[in-house]
Amino acid sequence: MAILTVRNVPDRVRDRLRLRAAQAGTSMEEQVRLILLQASLEPHSRAPARALPDWVSALYAGKKPVGVVDALLSERAEQNLRESASDDRPGCICPVGVPVCRSGP
Repeated sequence: MAILTVRNVPDRVRDRLRLRAAQAGTSMEEQVRLILLQASLEPHSRAPARALPDWVSALYAGKKPVGVVDALLSERAEQNLRESASDDRPGCICPVGVPVCRSGP
């Protein structure tokens, strides 16, 4: 068996591992082995990316807010125009209205 040393584990993580081990009646070392084993057995796939729309729908219980992204993009484009006007430098806006760069003086 291999030996693995993990340094710089945050105190909060260590404390949670200790609590988890105590609840399971095992050592912290055994808990870490179990976590690593479970993580190593998970299939490597792109499923989480494909599942994102379903996850968002479940998160909002079918009541997703409408128009939020468009409102944020519009607000940012207006802010860019105000900043460009106030500092006498032309702004640069991409085709969808999102500021992506600022030109020089």
